[in-house]
Amino acid sequence: MSILVTGGAGFIGSNFVLDWLAQSDETLINLDALTYAGNLDTLKSLQNNPNHIFVQGDIGDAPLISQLLTQYQPRAVVNFAAESHVDRSIHGPTDFIQTNIVGTFQLLENTRRYWEALPTEQKSAFRLLHVSTDEVYGSLANDAAPFTEQHPYEPNSPYSASKAASDHLVRAWHHTYGLPVLTTNCSNNYGPYHFPEKLIPLVILNALAGKPLPIYGDGLQIRDWLYVKDHCSAIRRVLAAGRLGETYNIGGWNEKPNIEVVQTICSILDELKPKADGSSYAAQISYITDRPGHDRRYAIDARKIERELGWKPDETFSSGIRKTILWYLENQAWVANVSSGAYRDWVNKQYAGTP
Repeated sequence: MSILVTGGAGFIGSNFVLDWLAQSDETLINLDALTYAGNLDTLKSLQNNPNHIFVQGDIGDAPLISQLLTQYQPRAVVNFAAESHVDRSIHGPTDFIQTNIVGTFQLLENTRRYWEALPTEQKSAFRLLHVSTDEVYGSLANDAAPFTEQHPYEPNSPYSASKAASDHLVRAWHHTYGLPVLTTNCSNNYGPYHFPEKLIPLVILNALAGKPLPIYGDGLQIRDWLYVKDHCSAIRRVLAAGRLGETYNIGGWNEKPNIEVVQTICSILDELKPKADGSSYAAQISYITDRPGHDRRYAIDARKIERELGWKPDETFSSGIRKTILWYLENQAWVANVSSGAYRDWVNKQYAGTP
């Protein structure tokens, strides 16, 4: 028995791989293109684990996907592979179209051919789980009800538009060909091994380095924060018991404006690693020009997955953010490794408006 995980060296994917292999002796084939956010250092603890088979490659590489499916005969495919940073999609949307749309198409087509040729029992048990985002639903007004699975798609960035397209492809391959799929749409993840261009790790690392803490616009954009290990447990639950063809929203029930998130990080750092001069890290907060088309609010209604599958998050934002900050303080070697010259060039370009 085996499963194929795509994008398993990225932030969410690597956490899933680590959690899966910590509680299962099933072989896991991990396919990742190792682009900027893919980092094998995250998976260093699995170096001698015979149940972890790493393959460097792209989900858009049809011959490779076909070969892996034929060779390892997985009972499931879990697709994390995606370009996933909104700011990068604004500066260069081509990679997002290629990976998130064309790549998903190639994965679906090759998986369909593999699935159709399986013996009846294996065919019935097979699953493809596609991991997506709440950003496909667009932006919510502050007084609007959270996104349910029935909310219309209204993506507002090249990133979210490309993910919306991939969700539609997954749905179509189920309804047209019968491919046994499941889709999950998650809220903002945070936790260990997060690439330091996203808000929470960026703020932690900039604070410790004495750099400005960049806040887009007025900082009142609201997000629902989901601790990554809670997300991983939800995916395992959906893979095990989700209804075929269904979508499940996965959220943390933790709506917070960005400025509150940053202030919370500063407060915890003031406690855990106080500055020599006694000042607060909050003094480093710096407001910069808002990004184009910045959605004001995302919020996930995660009642369906709780009602049908009995899942709900274990972490509150308070407990999860403290665990996250402690992890970054205790894993400076990982941080130094991932903070390459290319990453620094990107941050300098993206936050050029910081005073």
